[in-house]
Amino acid sequence: MKPVTIDFWFPWGGEYKKEFKANVVDEFEKKNPNIKINMTFVETTGNTQASDKLLTAIAASNPPDVALFDRFLIASWAFKGALTDLTGYVEASGISSSDYYDAIWKEAQYENKVYGLPWGTDNREMYYNKTLMKAAGLNPEAPPSSIEELDAMAAKMFKRGLNGRYEQVGFIPWLNQGFLYTQGWNWGGNWEKNGELVPSDPQIVKAVDWMTWYAKTYDIESLDSFTHEIGQTGMNAFLTGKVGFVYDGNWLLNDLKKYSAKFDWGVAPMPAPTGKKPATWAGGWSFVIPKGAVHEKEAWEFIKFVAGKEGTLLWAKRQIENNDITAMPAVNKELNLEGNPNLKVFLDQMPKAFTRPVTPVGSFLWNETFRIQDLAINGRGSPQELLDQLKKNVNAELAKLK
Repeated sequence: MKPVTIDFWFPWGGEYKKEFKANVVDEFEKKNPNIKINMTFVETTGNTQASDKLLTAIAASNPPDVALFDRFLIASWAFKGALTDLTGYVEASGISSSDYYDAIWKEAQYENKVYGLPWGTDNREMYYNKTLMKAAGLNPEAPPSSIEELDAMAAKMFKRGLNGRYEQVGFIPWLNQGFLYTQGWNWGGNWEKNGELVPSDPQIVKAVDWMTWYAKTYDIESLDSFTHEIGQTGMNAFLTGKVGFVYDGNWLLNDLKKYSAKFDWGVAPMPAPTGKKPATWAGGWSFVIPKGAVHEKEAWEFIKFVAGKEGTLLWAKRQIENNDITAMPAVNKELNLEGNPNLKVFLDQMPKAFTRPVTPVGSFLWNETFRIQDLAINGRGSPQELLDQLKKNVNAELAKLK
C-alpha cells in the first residue's frame, strides 16, 4: 500500500526545517511507515503572525494538512471556520488538558472546542545589566523589585554623548517585549472581564500613563534615535550593553550565550507597582489541521505525536542547553530545566502566566494595541482617550461579526 503524504506548512526559517525533520519527523515516519511528511516553509504576513497564503489556500479548498500556527490566533480563525475541530480526536486519544499549562490549553480552544495542540511556549521577565548598575553606584545583586525602584535606578543610567544623543539608557518601557499587553498586566490590569474585552481598564490606563511619562521625561525623539541606531545593527538592544533594564523573553538567554555577552547580567521577575504582584504572559505555537485538509486522520496522527509527550521530548532534547520552554510541565520537569537558575525565573511564573484574550477579534486587538501605544508615546492623545478609542474600535469589530 502506497504511503499517504501529508503537507505540513510552517513559518520558521533558519535551521528549523532540517532540525525538525531530523529530530522529530524522521522518528514519526519510522513509527508510521504509511505516512510521509512534506515540509514547506510559508512565511507569515507582515507582523500579523498569520499567513495570508494559508487563509487563501483554505478558502480555495486546497489547504495543507497541518500548519504550525500562533496559538493566540486560534479563536479568530476558528470563528471564521478555517480550522478543524479536534475535540473528538482529543477525547478518543486520551490526551488530557492537564498535560499542558492550563492557560495555554485554554488558548487552543474556542467555545469549549479544541482547535489545536499546544507546542512550545515562552514568557517575559526583566533582564538587568549588572555592569551598568555597578557603574551607577547601585548594588548589582539587588535588581528593582517594584516599578518605583525600577524608575529610580533607571534614572541613574541615562547618559548622553558629546553629540547630545543617548549613548546609554536605563530603561525604555516599550523596548523589546515591553509593549502594551505586557505593561497592562504588570500594572494589574485586566484585558477581559466576565467574557468582555476591557482594554480601557483603569490599571491599563495607568500603565500607558507611565509609558508616556518616560517618553516625555527622556524625550521620545532621543529615545527613538537611540533605538533606531541599535536597530540598524540587527542586534537585540540588551546585547549591546547599553541598556540597563529590559523586558524580554526566555529566548534572549540563547543569544546572551551565543554572543558571549561582554558584561555581567541577570534575570528577575518584571516588577509591578508597589502592592501588586509581578505578572507575565505566555505566547507560543500550536499544531492545527486547516479546514478541508484531505488527509485529516493522518494529520491528526502526526500532530498527536509531535505535540504529545514523545514528540515534545524529542524536540526539546535536540539541544538541551537551549533555553526553550515546552508547553508540557512534565517534560520540563523531566529535562530538569529549572536546574538552570536563569531559566527557572521564567519557569516559576509559567503556571500563573496570562495569555492574550481568546476572542474572534484577538488579531485585531493585538494590532490595535501597537497603534494606540505609538500614538500615546508620541503625545497624540491622552492615555484615557486612546484606550477609550481602542475599546470603541474593538466593540465595533465585534459587532461586525454578529
